[in-house]
Parts: sequence; C-alpha cells; structure tokens
Amino acid sequence: MSAAFVPVDALSGPRSLRLLSAGGWSFYAIAAVTLFVILPVSHLAVPSDSALHLSDYWVTLIGKIMCYAIVALAMDLIWGYTGILSLGHGLFFALGGYAMGMYLMRSIGRDGVYQSDLPDFMVFLDWKKYPWYWSLTDHFWYAALLVVLVPGLLALAFGFFAFRSRIKGVYFSIITQALTYAAMLLFFRNDTGFGGNNGFTDFKRILGFPITAPTTRMALFAITGAALLGFLLLARWIVTSKLGRVLTAIRDAETRVMFSGYNPVYFKLFIWTVSAMICGIAGALYVPQVGIINPSEMSPANSIEIAIWTAVGGRGTLIGPVLGAAAVNLGKSWLTKAFPEYWLFALGLLFIMVTLFLPRGLAALWTARRKWT
Repeated sequence: MSAAFVPVDALSGPRSLRLLSAGGWSFYAIAAVTLFVILPVSHLAVPSDSALHLSDYWVTLIGKIMCYAIVALAMDLIWGYTGILSLGHGLFFALGGYAMGMYLMRSIGRDGVYQSDLPDFMVFLDWKKYPWYWSLTDHFWYAALLVVLVPGLLALAFGFFAFRSRIKGVYFSIITQALTYAAMLLFFRNDTGFGGNNGFTDFKRILGFPITAPTTRMALFAITGAALLGFLLLARWIVTSKLGRVLTAIRDAETRVMFSGYNPVYFKLFIWTVSAMICGIAGALYVPQVGIINPSEMSPANSIEIAIWTAVGGRGTLIGPVLGAAAVNLGKSWLTKAFPEYWLFALGLLFIMVTLFLPRGLAALWTARRKWT
C-alpha cells in the first residue's frame, strides 16, 4: 500500500501496537470508577433528600445518552474512518430495540390490562395467537441473538448489493434514508404485529427482575456503561490495526486502494455490518431503560441527528462522537423543556456553527488544549 494516503499516526509502528496511551487508560479508570462505583452509590445508598443523590430521572437520562453515544461511535466507524455517510443508522438502532422489546412484551405475561398471554395490543386487535416471527422470543438468549443478527443481516444484504454496485456518496446516503423511511412506514401498520404507531411499552420485568426497581435500573445503567467503554476499546483496536489503515485509505483514496490490490467492497461491507450490529445492541440497551420503542425511532430525522452528533463531536476521533452525543442530547433535554419550539432551530444553528468555526468538532478543542499546554 502506498504511504501517500495512509494517516501519519497509522504508519508509526510502535504506537499502533499500543491500544491506549497511559493517559487513555487513566481516562478509562476514571470513567469506570464513576460509572460503576460513584453513580451507583449516589443513586442507591445516598438518601433521596440529599444534594448528592442521583435521581431516577438522571439515571434514565445518562443511560439513554450512553446508548446514543454507542450509536454515534458506530457512525464514526463507517463515516469518520471509512467515509461512508449513512442516514439509516436509526433503523438498525430501532431493530435492536424491537428485538429486545419483543422479549420484554412476552415477559409481561398475564399482568397486562386484558390479563391475556398475548400483549394488550394484540388482544385489542383481536389476534388469536402470536405471529410465527414471535416464536422463541420469550427466551432472553434468542432475543439477544435477534438484537445482533437482524440489524447485521439486513446491513449485510443491503451493503452487499450497494457496495458491489459501487453506490457511494450522496446516492448511498439517500438510499439508506429511503430504507429507513420504508421500514418506518411498515412498522406503523397494525397488521405487522409490532404494535403499530404505539409500539411496545408498559414493560414489567427483565430476566425475572422488576424493570422499574432501582437495582434493576442501576444494573442496566452499569451494563450500558460497560458496553460503551467496551465498544470504545473495540473501535480503537479496529482503527489502529491494519484493517483500520485500509478503511482510512478507502476514505481518502478508494481508487488507489483498488490499484494496490485490495477489494474495497469487502472492507466496507465488514465495517458497515459491524456498525449496524453495534447500533442494534445500543437499541436493545435503550428500550428497557426508557420503557418504550415505537416506529418514530426509525424516523429519517433521527438518523440525521445521529450524523449531527458525530459531526459536532468530531469525525474520525472516536471520543468526539461520544462527546457530541452527550452535548447535543443534554442540550436537547433542557431546550425541549424550556423552549420546545426552538429546539430544531438551535440544532441547525449548532451544526452550522460547528461546520464553519470548528470543522473538526469538539474533539479539536482538546487537541488544541494539549498543543498549547
């Protein structure tokens, strides 16, 4: 491979063999102590009337933001490092959520409004039995497989035909957006067996534990935090490996990669599928914490928002999209309460300002700080 289109830091052999620097591992240690010790103790052990108590609202909000950060990280792998802008990652996120939601709906049992073995929405629609694709969804292991396999197989099939046809750039983005929109319309239908526009909600338990119990909430919170840290390490390993060098080369000069003897199709297909599977896992972690999944999660606007998180944080940086997802969604949480009618304007203004004045995203602020200190 020609060195002309390989990133400088990818060429430094000893550095690429080291997964993280000492400072990076220190960050992980601090994040782990915060997520697995400080915040759980603050929520479970500190009295609710104390200023140090972490409320249920913040546990849910932080957990939700960590799920969004995982999705942004997945977007960074495909867009930031491979140069493929997807406007369909919201679909993979929602499919993972629906797969987990099917298990949670089966776990309700006869505790629903109609006290039936079927979910309430099926009873209301006069369904007599579960559709065939609901088979085995009362088993957690099977639902966990669906969480990974459904987004992964869809991405594999779609990506195979798209990349073989050399669809790229804005055309690929438009097609992924159309795919997401078509899936949203399908899931809005009541006869598909996914709850129509209401989706799945009113969950009672997960793995036999009450889903609203503080200990269950904190366990889901900790698992989400562990997943985020784990996927950061996985992404770091990918982008610093030989595979990562090829992906970056595809982003910068795909034609030269082909002339060097590599077939970009399989590299793009691999990272595209992995990115979709990561989104599915994020969706599965999101649903039990938020308590609902419906077709609006597949809205094209949500997929565009995922791209904005990545751009605001900084593409091709890994930590940048995590920061972007956190910053945008914390701002959204406040603005949609204080000034709900101005949120979309604020989001658009933020994207324009970052594009004009901070093209490398929020992560560039940390880089500049290190340069001047």
